[in-house]
Amino acid sequence: MRLKEIRKSKGISQLKLAIDLNTTQNTISRYENGKREPGINELIQIADYFNISIDYLLERTDNPQINK
Repeated sequence: MRLKEIRKSKGISQLKLAIDLNTTQNTISRYENGKREPGINELIQIADYFNISIDYLLERTDNPQINK
């Protein structure tokens, strides 16, 4: 998952992201280190937060655009 790469490119700390997504910094860290997988609701929240597609977040495509 590209979460760490995306978060850092936007200059957002793990703590800010955690607060904005109503979760903990530890959870964000575990997502970034592959120790925990986000559920579908969390994936949607993260993708919406960064305005990217879930496929891009999950490295299924290199295109961050959302296809509507």
